[in-house]
Amino acid sequence: MNDTTLASRRAVGATERVARLFAAQQAAFNANPYPPLIERRTRLKALKNQLRRYQDLLADAASKDFGFRSPAETRMLDVLSAILEINHALGHVRKWMKPSRRSTELLFMSNSLRVEYQPKGVVGVIVPWNFPIYLAMGPITAALAAGNRVMVKMPEVTPVTNAVIARLLGEVFTEEQVAVVGEELVDPNVFTSLPFNHIVFTGSPAVGKIVMRTAADNLTPVTLELGGKSPAVVTRNYSLREAATRIVHGKGANAGQICVSPDYALVPRESLPAFVDEVKRSFHALYGDHTDGNHDYTAVVNERQHRRLLALLDDARAKGATVISCATMGSGRQMPLHVVTGCTEDMLVMKEEIFGPVLAVLPYDTMDEVVAQIQSRPRPLAMYCFGHDASERQDLLRRTHAGGVTVNDWGWHLINHDAPFGGTGNSGMGNYHGEEGFRELSHAKTVFKRHRFFPIGLFYPPYGTFVQRLVMKVFVGDADDSLKAR
Repeated sequence: MNDTTLASRRAVGATERVARLFAAQQAAFNANPYPPLIERRTRLKALKNQLRRYQDLLADAASKDFGFRSPAETRMLDVLSAILEINHALGHVRKWMKPSRRSTELLFMSNSLRVEYQPKGVVGVIVPWNFPIYLAMGPITAALAAGNRVMVKMPEVTPVTNAVIARLLGEVFTEEQVAVVGEELVDPNVFTSLPFNHIVFTGSPAVGKIVMRTAADNLTPVTLELGGKSPAVVTRNYSLREAATRIVHGKGANAGQICVSPDYALVPRESLPAFVDEVKRSFHALYGDHTDGNHDYTAVVNERQHRRLLALLDDARAKGATVISCATMGSGRQMPLHVVTGCTEDMLVMKEEIFGPVLAVLPYDTMDEVVAQIQSRPRPLAMYCFGHDASERQDLLRRTHAGGVTVNDWGWHLINHDAPFGGTGNSGMGNYHGEEGFRELSHAKTVFKRHRFFPIGLFYPPYGTFVQRLVMKVFVGDADDSLKAR
C-alpha cells in the first residue's frame, strides 16, 4: 500500500469517527438533556484536577510543538487562566442555572413569566494553535457549565499537545461527554459541517468567514473570536517608559502570537524616537540582548509563520520603513521584537494582523488623528489606552470600537472571568467567559403561564368589543387623523 492510499484511508477513517462521535453525543444529550447542578460541578472539578495534574506534561508538549515555548508562560497563561475560569464557574453556576423571573405587561397581570436556561446540546469547539490549551479549556468550561456535550477540534500544527489533551480528557470523560479530534482530520470542513447546536471558533477573520459559511448550511449559531490590528495609544500625559514596558510585555508574551497582543502603537510625534529607545530598553530588561536559548521567551510556532514575519519586515524595508531589532537575531525561531517606524498604509505591517514579535510605531499630532487611524481600520479585538486624563480616555473609548479595552496596560481584561470576552465586527461576534459564556451556550427559553381565571377570551373575535377598544385607547392612543387625507 503506497503512502497516498494510506493517507486517504486514514482521512476517511477520521471523517467516519467524527460522524460517529457526533451521533453518540447527540444521543447521549437526548437521553439526559438537562444535567443537574451536581453533575455539572463534578465534571468541572474533574477538569480542574486534570489540569493541575498534567501541567508539566502540557508545558513540555507545547514547547515541543513550538520548537520552544516558555514553560512558565504555558503554566500561567494557559493552565492558571483555565483553572481561574473553572473556579469562577464552580462558584457561580448554581446562580446561573436558576430561572430568571420576568415581569408581565400590565395587561397580563396575574400571569407568570420566566426565562429558563436550557443546554443547547452538542457544542463544537475549534481551537487555534497559539493557545491550544487555554483556548480549548475555556470553551469546554463554558459548555460543561451550561450542561452541554462538547466536541473539540484541535489544531493541525500542535500534535504533541493534542495527544496530551486527549489523554487528559479521556481519563475523566467518556467520548459521549467530551471528545477530541486533531490533526488526523485532514479537512476541517468535515467538522464544521456537522449540525452542531453551537460552534465556538477562535482564529483569523479569514477562516472565521469559512466557518460561518459552512455553519450556515445547518443554521448553526456561531461564536467567533477573531483578531485584528489592536492599537495601543500612548497619550502625552503618560510615562513613555511605563507604556513601553507594558507594550513590550504584550509583544513578548508568547512572542506576540496572541489575538489581543498590541499590534501597533500610536505615540505623540515629538516622543517617537524616545519611545523607540524605551521599547528597546524594556525588551533588553525583560529578555536580555539575545533571545536564542532564553527560557522565558517563546519561539515563533513554525517555519511558515517565521517566514511570514520576515517577509513583513522585508516588505517594510523595501517601501522605506526603518526596522530596528531589539536584540541579536539568532539562527532559530526565537525571534526578538522588531520595531518598525516610517510606516505607510501600503506596507503589509499596516494591512495585516502582525501576530508575532513585530511592533509598528506611528506618530500622531492630535487625538482626532488617533481616532481617525483606529476608525479607518476594521474594528479590533482589543484596544489599549495609556493615559492619566480620565476625560481624554473616555472620549477615546466613546469614539472608537473594540472588543475589549485595558487602560494603562495590555490584555488583562481577557483573564477577568466575571466579564465577557468577545469581538465586534471584523474581530468577531458573541461572547464567552463567566456568565456570558454560560448564556452563550444556553438557550434562553421564555415560559409564560396563564392564570387559570385570566379572561383571555376578552381578546378573541369578534373584534371591536368595548374591552378591546378600551385597551387600544389606553395602551396605543388615537391615530393621527390628518394622515388619512394623504
